Amino acid sequence: MTAMRNIRLTLEYDGTAYAGWQVQDNAPTVQEKVEEALGRLLKEPRRVVASGRTDAGVHALGQVANFHTPARVPLKGFVHGLNSLLPRDVTVRAAAEVSSEFNSRRSAVDKTYRYYIYRSPTPSAFGRRTSWQLARPLDLAAMRDGARHLVGVHDFSAFRSAGCDAPHAVREIHELTLVERGDYLEVVVRGNAFLRNMVRIIVGTLVEVGEGRRSPDSVAELLAQGDRTRAGVTAPPQGLFLAEVCYDETVLEAYP
Repeated sequence: MTAMRNIRLTLEYDGTAYAGWQVQDNAPTVQEKVEEALGRLLKEPRRVVASGRTDAGVHALGQVANFHTPARVPLKGFVHGLNSLLPRDVTVRAAAEVSSEFNSRRSAVDKTYRYYIYRSPTPSAFGRRTSWQLARPLDLAAMRDGARHLVGVHDFSAFRSAGCDAPHAVREIHELTLVERGDYLEVVVRGNAFLRNMVRIIVGTLVEVGEGRRSPDSVAELLAQGDRTRAGVTAPPQGLFLAEVCYDETVLEAYP
């Protein structure tokens, strides 16, 4: 019997045209496109497991997914073969062979999201699909003051959507920084795990701080209260990117 291999893919995608990562019955998804391409390449259906779901309209620079297969296709073949079969808004950036126990979701130890806000009195034609466009100014110092309350281990009940099915809301944020890049404000959030819509609610709340509609110290109060209805709006999906997922896993072989 041919031994099974565990293949890890690093994926990049523009989520504009998709109803998120996870397969759905009545809407196109990224997982569906990847599995269709993989099925054509391997001549048999294969289910892929991702590091986590991304919502409709959310993008990825470093989504990770894995699958098991007995096929002896070289890693270079998976990268270039899948890219020849995928739509242009989904690409495989890298492939690796990992241990049989590796699971893209359960084995993840750290994730980084990046959220982009375009700040200008006039809109950007190119940024409309990849940022939240705001014409009004933001107090960056106040936003950074509010953000510092979120770093560390907290109960993030106030920062998860009503539909979140996680058994508890305790998460650890390792880094939360705001970086100016011309007209863009990049919000970088790195942590051990995230709740549904957590990053977008954090961004929406910090924007309200930046607009002067709430104080920086109110962010600490939200953590203590755990009431989603008191937190800020959920920022639009198009500004959010899953940037990187980190693992302790030893890679057996990789391409490129």
